[in-house]
Amino acid sequence: MIFRELFLAFAQIFDLVIQLYIFIVIARVILSWVNPDPYNPIVRFLCSVTDPVLYRMQRLVPLQFGGIDFSPFVLLLALTFFKRVVFAIFLQLASSF
Repeated sequence: MIFRELFLAFAQIFDLVIQLYIFIVIARVILSWVNPDPYNPIVRFLCSVTDPVLYRMQRLVPLQFGGIDFSPFVLLLALTFFKRVVFAIFLQLASSF
C-alpha cells in the first residue's frame, strides 16, 4: 500500500519536472525569435538549462533546414514521448502493489 503511494508520488513529480522543462524549452524557442539581452538573468538561466541538450542534439543530428533549427521541436517530441512512457511505467509499478 505504501509502495503504491510512493510510486504514484514519483510519477507525479517526474511528470511535473518534465512538464516544467518542456515549458522552459518553449520559452527558449520564443526568446530565440527576438534579440534578448544576453545579460538578463532569466535569459541566462533559460540558455544555461537548455543549450547543453540542444547543442548535443545538433551535434548528433543536423536538424537545420533553410536556416530554421528543428532541434527544439525534436527535443519537445522526445520529452513528451519519454514522459508518457515513464509515467505509464510508474503507474504500472504502482498498480502491481
